[in-house]
Amino acid sequence: MSERPGPAVAPRVWEVGALCRAIADALEARFNPVAVRGEITGFSRASSGHCYFSVKDANGQLRCAMFRRAAGLLDFSPRDGELVEVRGRLGVYEARGDLQFIVESMQRAGQGALFEQFLRLKAQLDAEGLFDNARKRPLPLQPRGIGLVTSTGAAALHDVVTALRRRVPHIPVVLVPAQVQGAAAPAALVAALSKVYLLAQAGQAPGADFAKNPPIDVILLVRGGGSIEDLWAFNDEQLARTIVQSPVPLVCGVGHETDFTIADFCADLRAPTPTAAAELVAQPRDVWLGALGLLAGRIGDGVQRQLDARHQRLDQAAARLGRPSSLVAREQMQLARMAQRMRHGVLLKLQRLAQSQKALEADLPQKMQRRLVQQAERLDRAALRLNLLDPRLVLQRGYALLTDTEGQAVTSVRQAHPGDALRATLADGVVDVTVAQPRLL
Repeated sequence: MSERPGPAVAPRVWEVGALCRAIADALEARFNPVAVRGEITGFSRASSGHCYFSVKDANGQLRCAMFRRAAGLLDFSPRDGELVEVRGRLGVYEARGDLQFIVESMQRAGQGALFEQFLRLKAQLDAEGLFDNARKRPLPLQPRGIGLVTSTGAAALHDVVTALRRRVPHIPVVLVPAQVQGAAAPAALVAALSKVYLLAQAGQAPGADFAKNPPIDVILLVRGGGSIEDLWAFNDEQLARTIVQSPVPLVCGVGHETDFTIADFCADLRAPTPTAAAELVAQPRDVWLGALGLLAGRIGDGVQRQLDARHQRLDQAAARLGRPSSLVAREQMQLARMAQRMRHGVLLKLQRLAQSQKALEADLPQKMQRRLVQQAERLDRAALRLNLLDPRLVLQRGYALLTDTEGQAVTSVRQAHPGDALRATLADGVVDVTVAQPRLL
């Protein structure tokens, strides 16, 4: 006859906090103090001075906290990827129920595998000249368009778009999305950059249709912060070689200010954050509008000074030229003097002829008549020539005396150019004119 099982013993019901404390006590009794060797990942330093990170190896990961007192004793700056030995106490962070290692000291134990791989590739590409400053180009002051490569689900996209909309809302942005984390990320980034390069080259080709393909004058490659594993796609060799082939300047803004990747060294310019990358290629619109306003004021002042100088020269030329009526008056006075001299000469000759008339009384009347007729004809011809020289007669027939701002006569269409200021003197006054389009007859 088989035995019947007894009633099951009911487990103790713990309060959460009490169970966490019990586990902490068990860990304290079983392990502490303890030393751990692992690779740093996700290192951050809070404003309080406390440091938070994890140490990991191929089989596990342990959350760590290093308070300000212990962090102040460090003789180096911990970085993701470094292999370290940490000593401290293992416990439970009861607020979250997380296993946590309180680090009391830390020392280097050599470079981590990923960090060593990073250094090897960095040295190789540096030796090939991919990092040379001589091949890096300055950023355009006012790009016509901006290419953007990042993940559509990343916070970096929001940060960059917000900064660009705030500073340069008039500049078009062409987004080519790509995976930025994981094993497939390097190939995705290479494909996205290649697509942006084609768009940039098409937009810069002669006769390009900007409505369909806006010109791209600079490219942003961005991603938010993370651990060395999160950012590892940007340490890919093929991606590095693709970056240096960019047809336009490329700015890399990956991670936080302390994060460095191979892509940073290959880019034309490294930005400490995605937002900083956007700000580097986007001078605020108000700055340019202010500069344009200043230039417009200077141009206006220059134009006004030129107009004042031209008006002064015109007044001086008008004063030198005088009125055409004064020239006519001088010609009339000269004509009167000539007529007076001719009449005086005729009378003198008549007197001389009268004295010698005794020997020539028979034919004197005829000679005198012929002589008088000849003199009268000469006088009439002289008067006619003088009248023909009178400028008023020419002006009264609809003609005008045309002069430039220097008071020089303009006698040929080749002396006039579009926009020149001229003065036309008519029979009863003057008219200021501006040349529109001279034409040869």
